[in-house]
Amino acid sequence: MTPLPQSGTLAALSGVPFVMVLGNSMLIPVLPAMAGALGLSALHVSLVITLFSVPAGLVIPLAGFLSDRLGRKAVIVPGLLLYGLGGLLAGLAAALHGKETFAAVLTGRVLQGIGAAGTAPLAMALAGDLFQGRARSRALGIIEAANGFGKVLSPVLGAALGSWAWFAPFFLFPALCVLAAGAVGWAVKEPGAHRAPPSLGRYKQMLRQIFARKVPLLASGFAAGMGALLLLFGVLFYLSEHLEKAYGLEGVAKGLALAVPVLFMCGTSFLSGLVAKKQVARMKFMVVAGLLIIAAGLIGLVWVRHTWLHFAVISLIGVGTGLVLPCVNTLITGAARASERGLITALYGSVRFFGVAAGPPLFGLLLERSLAALFLLAGAGAGLVALLAQFLIRVGEIQKN
Repeated sequence: MTPLPQSGTLAALSGVPFVMVLGNSMLIPVLPAMAGALGLSALHVSLVITLFSVPAGLVIPLAGFLSDRLGRKAVIVPGLLLYGLGGLLAGLAAALHGKETFAAVLTGRVLQGIGAAGTAPLAMALAGDLFQGRARSRALGIIEAANGFGKVLSPVLGAALGSWAWFAPFFLFPALCVLAAGAVGWAVKEPGAHRAPPSLGRYKQMLRQIFARKVPLLASGFAAGMGALLLLFGVLFYLSEHLEKAYGLEGVAKGLALAVPVLFMCGTSFLSGLVAKKQVARMKFMVVAGLLIIAAGLIGLVWVRHTWLHFAVISLIGVGTGLVLPCVNTLITGAARASERGLITALYGSVRFFGVAAGPPLFGLLLERSLAALFLLAGAGAGLVALLAQFLIRVGEIQKN
């Protein structure tokens, strides 16, 4: 068994997903203030999330391919620096109040998304390269904990910085990204390649082979992961607006309120991993149950928007998401052979980003029309994905791998 490396190496790797997860969650609390300052609709301001997540989703497979050929650090370090540069561009454009402020902010977000594609997924892959056996599980667990900590901290951090100026969170990105890039470059010693990386043609062939064997499982798993994140970020986008309009919450108080459903999600994710124990039938049950809980919570919001139960129901959606994501992660990786796992994980990472990208604009579009229709449609969508998972996730197919 390979021992865990020095704490500095693991801390450097853990900093990468921590910085990446701030990319969207830290900005959600300041979106209403941004909309007010720039005269934007809810739909338009949601593009700040979408134009980060779509480029990230598109570039993740390419980043994975390049990291196989050039090395993980050769992609992670430039990716972090580009991520920070995009944040700096967006922050300066907003601070200078130019005529094309919003266009420049969106350009910065696109750059950030491209950079983010080469960060957290490759940090996990690099940890897999460095460790074996139980040491790998322990290292990946610590890295995932850093990701979860970032998810909980980010809305509080964003709201605190946003209380000074709505664009202030953008300036935190370059500072953190330079620190993270320096830490990875200095503290992480990447092992040499043990085998020649597959060619692009071989990647395409592997992709066709995987989907030829596993179409039902991959389709339902991708839909569950994408759907859960689409609905979670859509609800957080709605909640950010609702907390200001209905309760007058701003600053740190608003950030703490936004962190509550994310905290429920992270806590449930941790417990899900303990309960599932790689038992496929149990994981399938938890995925379906989690999606049904999300559906029930969304539909319940139609009737509890103006009562104390409102926040409890939104936290319930976080619980459902925490049941779904860890189990889908394990089911997806279990669907592929070891030689195919990197490719299928990259594709699943892309799909997750597309879910995050779609949630805020869809919710923003419907927020301007009918809240009841929004929650009913979203709940029906979650229920439909639950049915897909129930009928298309076949326990025997996964257990054969």
